[in-house]
Amino acid sequence: MNKGSGGPVSRILKAAAKVEPNEVRATILSFIFVFTLMAAYFIIRPVRDAMASDWTRAETSWLWTATFFFSVVGVSLYGFIISRVSFSKVVPGVYVFFAASFAAFYLASGISSDPTVVDKAFYVWLSVFSLFHVSVFWSFMSGLFSKEQAPRLFAVIASGASVGAIVGPSIPGFFAEGIGVMNLMLISAAMLLIPVPIIGSLQKLKVTELGNANLEADLSQAKRLGKNPFSGFKLFVSNPYLLGIGIFILMYVTMSTFVYMEMREMLAVYERPERAQILGRIDLAVNSLAILTAIFATSRLTTRFGMATTLSLIPILMVGGWVVVAAVPLLGVLIGLQIARRAGNYAVTRPGREMLFTLVDDETRYKAKPVIDIVVYRGGDMATAWLHTALRESFAFGLGGVALIGAVIAAIWAMAGAYLGRTYNNAIAASADATDQEIKGE
Repeated sequence: MNKGSGGPVSRILKAAAKVEPNEVRATILSFIFVFTLMAAYFIIRPVRDAMASDWTRAETSWLWTATFFFSVVGVSLYGFIISRVSFSKVVPGVYVFFAASFAAFYLASGISSDPTVVDKAFYVWLSVFSLFHVSVFWSFMSGLFSKEQAPRLFAVIASGASVGAIVGPSIPGFFAEGIGVMNLMLISAAMLLIPVPIIGSLQKLKVTELGNANLEADLSQAKRLGKNPFSGFKLFVSNPYLLGIGIFILMYVTMSTFVYMEMREMLAVYERPERAQILGRIDLAVNSLAILTAIFATSRLTTRFGMATTLSLIPILMVGGWVVVAAVPLLGVLIGLQIARRAGNYAVTRPGREMLFTLVDDETRYKAKPVIDIVVYRGGDMATAWLHTALRESFAFGLGGVALIGAVIAAIWAMAGAYLGRTYNNAIAASADATDQEIKGE
């Protein structure tokens, strides 16, 4: 196995985040991969989010319902395709497909007689994309790096998402007037083509420098999964480990939806350009904090304290955060909670959650994982959007009441994280014991 170089970049990465010399190139390419994906998304995300304050609670809830159903259809089609086409074509094909879809929206915006219809269709489609492209990326990562490498490297790689989320909004922030809002879709579409050659390079490094040729997900082979496009749904509901991950994500989604819906209403008093500016500043704060945490803290947290602590840390912080919001129900406090929640997710919770999938096989990784990441997530969006609407309109809850319910849900989220973390730690320990027994047997 090629051990890689021991240059200054290698030494810096090892000192800051425990990246070994033979892992440097794969880590950097993975960083660039997710950086490009997130920059492409965040170029056009502020445009979508600024639209939401123009619509009623019911309209927004219906759009989230539409997003859920399109997500179910998308995951089912993905399951059908990946059962019949080699991985080496499917993974890059996902990004080519979404690039083409954004180009199609660009064309539709120029010929549509009703911009509201295009706005709402774009809102739904971008919401589907926002989970799909990241789910496929992390599926690829969990088949690229070993169980030993993932706790050290995933946080560093995930920081690329935060950097992309800073660079992406800066493009419309500084150049939207000159470029034009709809032309941003073409920029995003072009950026989504960049990962295509990176995927091939990473697969070669997996066998050479990383030494992970024995991992199951070999995209260089015309390997097939089971033909049933719905097997991912069946795997999810029949596996307690996967159900635990689904509950964990559902609790996270509830946190996200409650904050999003409350902020959407508080921002309605501002004009759309002002909203986009506030949201852009929140993105900047979130991703700056996430980068520092991911590079200097997350890998140490995971390797020193284990996955139970890693996965329950942010939920526990959210319990306290919601209590503060209940006591002081102001926009500034809610923004602070949003920054802490999102930064903690990017830097700690998301990398930890993705490590859980290093324990599963290809069928689970490529078919059940999208069900969890996309269908469960968007189903949670839909359900909690309507729950929030009911709390506000039917039961006349204020922000304080919603916050107290949020604190209870955050506590359930923390318990789910602790359960998953212990399960992961036990599986890793059992795997290490089995390896030791094999060595002794030899």
